[in-house]
Amino acid sequence: MQSSGFLSKVALFSAPRAAAVWAPLPIRLIVGFGFLAHGYAKLSRGPGTFGAVLDTLGVPLPQLLAWLTTLVELIGGAAVLAGAFIPLVSVPMAIVLLTALFTVHSQYGFFSVKFAEVAPTGIKFGPVGYEIILLYLAGLAALAVGGPGRLSLEALMRPQPTSAEYKEGIAK
Repeated sequence: MQSSGFLSKVALFSAPRAAAVWAPLPIRLIVGFGFLAHGYAKLSRGPGTFGAVLDTLGVPLPQLLAWLTTLVELIGGAAVLAGAFIPLVSVPMAIVLLTALFTVHSQYGFFSVKFAEVAPTGIKFGPVGYEIILLYLAGLAALAVGGPGRLSLEALMRPQPTSAEYKEGIAK
């Protein structure tokens, strides 16, 4: 059956492979920005404010963990956005997400958008479920396993193959 060889040479079928190296970029942008935004919100209000929330939830060492969470979100978010050290920063970022999932979001179910009521003044939303937490975890896992992609700090720091090494790699 020659058709599979023919189809692989058609531009329509080879274009997605060429574009695949760019696939991590939108994931990095939204996950990195999301973590930076949450970290900045905690920092601008003062991590002590978030510490009071953690204390109310019964989390041990709430002030220390408020600061650690803020730093994980800021540093991890910046690293993901830049595309550097993702396997390393993904671990504490996942811990922050899983903690939020089990201490806050799991009791509200899966959906992140819930209509509480439609009033004359507008739509009122209910508490946020764990849907977004799972999306962040999936994004982190995809980046940690698949890499940050071409347009990343990691790609810039990686030694580039010589032309001989490149040709040898193609021949394999």
